[in-house]
Amino acid sequence: MMKKRQRFIGIVSGIALSLALVACGPQDEGGESTAEAPASNELLIWEDQEKSEGIEEAVAQFEAEHGVTVTVVEKPYAQQLEDLRLDGPAGTGPDVFTMPGDQIGTAVTEGLEKELVMGEDIQSLYTEAAMLSQIVDGKVYGLPKAVETTMLYYNKELISEDDLPETLDEWFDLSKEFREDDMYGLLALFDQIYYAQSVLGGYGGYVFGLDDQGNYDPTDIGLDTEGAIEGAEQIQRFYGEGLFPSGIIGEQGINVLDSLFTEGKAAAVISGPWNLEPYARAGINYGVVKLPELDNGLNMSSFMGVKSYNVSSYSKNAELAEEFVKFIANEENSRTRYERTKEVPAVQVLAEDPVVTESDAAKAVAEQSQFSELTPNIPEMNEVWTPTDAALQTIATGNASPRDALTQAVETIRGQIEANHSDK
Repeated sequence: MMKKRQRFIGIVSGIALSLALVACGPQDEGGESTAEAPASNELLIWEDQEKSEGIEEAVAQFEAEHGVTVTVVEKPYAQQLEDLRLDGPAGTGPDVFTMPGDQIGTAVTEGLEKELVMGEDIQSLYTEAAMLSQIVDGKVYGLPKAVETTMLYYNKELISEDDLPETLDEWFDLSKEFREDDMYGLLALFDQIYYAQSVLGGYGGYVFGLDDQGNYDPTDIGLDTEGAIEGAEQIQRFYGEGLFPSGIIGEQGINVLDSLFTEGKAAAVISGPWNLEPYARAGINYGVVKLPELDNGLNMSSFMGVKSYNVSSYSKNAELAEEFVKFIANEENSRTRYERTKEVPAVQVLAEDPVVTESDAAKAVAEQSQFSELTPNIPEMNEVWTPTDAALQTIATGNASPRDALTQAVETIRGQIEANHSDK
């Protein structure tokens, strides 16, 4: 039986790390603020792009109840932490920002976000997996905003739900048939670990193992195990048989994939909830389902991402900012945000709310989350992305065997962890 080394987590109720806090940023060696800045009656919120409409009503209510002014600025959420590194010390940063859960450990180590005081009554509102992503060394640093994982989009004009292949092997065979008509069957960005892990993980590959306390062990890297290699071999054949276009490899791959799907030239793609609205605006009559099974009988895995609201360590009004986070992420506002943005909420009771359960997309995320794993949120994860993606690209182009490419990637990851995190 395959030894389970990853932290597979199904979102509780159907939706579905230990670091030492390094006192950086605006704190002294004792962890105390070096100076108490006077509180203001203004808050600056960094929200994700095209998502501010989801919190407009809540912001207005918060302003009225607290007699404050709240300014919301949209920024790509994956870049907000990088911007905070510059804008925070300059005094132009936000009080509240959003970020991916896997960056929490790095932000804590750099002293960029404030620890929050959230009792069990607040933490218990959210799914166990989502809340876990916000905890480092037993301390809470944010509240979950939304959960997401990859799923399969299919064009109903090209294939019906009843005819959808149930396994990746069946998709491989069907893709051959589509190529005979100069079309594509299934497309995926398997040259990126974020997507490739759905196959590697299904065969037993893992990023970091767990220690006896259930914490990620950065010395235990499982991206070159026999299972990971077998998964990479499964991926390589899609490229080797010409079932994926050459342009899908590399930085522009995501644009090629999206274009082929929205132009009706691909029957299905693996993507995430972020494409629900764009694909709809493109006029594609699509459906969404969980990812297919592998030939070993297991479902394809996937990373589960958690978006969160966090308070900047540089906030001059941290107490009010914390109240805002608690308010904006509560059940009522999470429900409204879902209705406006379709981001699947992390609040447990909303898993049974008709507004959520009637959505095919939310259902697909919930079903796939049963086979998902949290993206590791320790700083060492930063050393994984680039070497592994480079290895997967050489596998996709046929320039290296899966074994050689993944072995080299893990050697590089170990070297970078040793060089950049040896003080731990």
